[in-house]
Amino acid sequence: MAYFPETLIAPRFLRPGESGIVSSNERDLLKLIWRHPGLSRSEVTAHTDLTQQSVYRIIDQLEERGIVSFGSPKPGTGRGQPSPTLRLNGSYAYSCGISVNTDVIGICLMDISGKVLAESSVALRDRSMAQSLDLVLEQLTEHQRDNNLTDETFFGIGFAIAGFHVSGTRYNAPLPLHEWSLIELGPLLTEFFGKPIWAHNGAKAGTVAESMFGAGRYIKHFAYLSFNYGFGGGLVSNGELLHNGVGNAGEFSGMYDAEESKRRPALQYLIENINRNGLDIPSITYMRKHFDPKWPGVLEWVDEVTPAYSRLVNAIWAIFDPQAIVFGGQIPPALAQILIDRTEIYDRPRYGVPRPRPKLVISEISSDASAIGAAIAPFKSAYY
Repeated sequence: MAYFPETLIAPRFLRPGESGIVSSNERDLLKLIWRHPGLSRSEVTAHTDLTQQSVYRIIDQLEERGIVSFGSPKPGTGRGQPSPTLRLNGSYAYSCGISVNTDVIGICLMDISGKVLAESSVALRDRSMAQSLDLVLEQLTEHQRDNNLTDETFFGIGFAIAGFHVSGTRYNAPLPLHEWSLIELGPLLTEFFGKPIWAHNGAKAGTVAESMFGAGRYIKHFAYLSFNYGFGGGLVSNGELLHNGVGNAGEFSGMYDAEESKRRPALQYLIENINRNGLDIPSITYMRKHFDPKWPGVLEWVDEVTPAYSRLVNAIWAIFDPQAIVFGGQIPPALAQILIDRTEIYDRPRYGVPRPRPKLVISEISSDASAIGAAIAPFKSAYY
């Protein structure tokens, strides 16, 4: 049976007398307010095809429901009645983002305005799925208590897991997450947490976070490289995540055969290489926190993965033509810079004129991008 989180949304979040949350016009205005917090109500009309009368009516309805809040007018905005500024009202609703990686579960609580309310993590080593979920629920409850959050304003949960999408809410995750794989996570997690669940691939959730809070604030077309235990990513076109097919657009590891897959830039192989050289790196989380480019085995790994990595960058450039390629996931920024510096671009200038290249940039999100993307996913799906 298909799982649709929208059918489980609490009635208090629905439009009065209807089964939907927002209309298409309301969604457009909420998206505009998200992108331009502090925009005055009188300025909105210039950004839409709606009449001023319609804009004012819709915004007043959103304000009455508590989704939008009015702020002080901008100074010096002309004669007549000053127009209030507009923001999403963070107290209206909050969500929880849960990101399951091979070594750790990230947790992020966020309100509808995009403000992060709390972040924490649960170590996965030697813990079953049931034990891990119990610990996540404990931390979620603690965060709710510390932030005086009520169940009434708890909208839903975004859930991200490493692994490619199979169908419905089923994902095929790496071996350390075999217990989480190939099962319908949506119904299972809804029963456990008592909230609707928006399920995503972890790399796609990180891509969403980058589009909402990172490079996507000023770049509309970019590819996101998610360096984790494995290696994946996502594609953003005109500000929106591309799903395509069955939802696996950006599964970059799929371009490598079985032998070359071992030389792709997956961090599991880097850790193995460092440990073979005498250090004890217990997890990717530890490596990201303590990374030193002088560790024995790091540059050896970079040399080994550079050909496959460079070919991928050039393939993305040739096929998708993004404005930028963002290095994200769990990769340490210093390691991302090493890879950027090693990138070989297969350009053949014609008449001395090269083809415009995408910028290679390091993600601006310093904490768990997948958990942040998972947290914003319910609101992005339902409101903007």
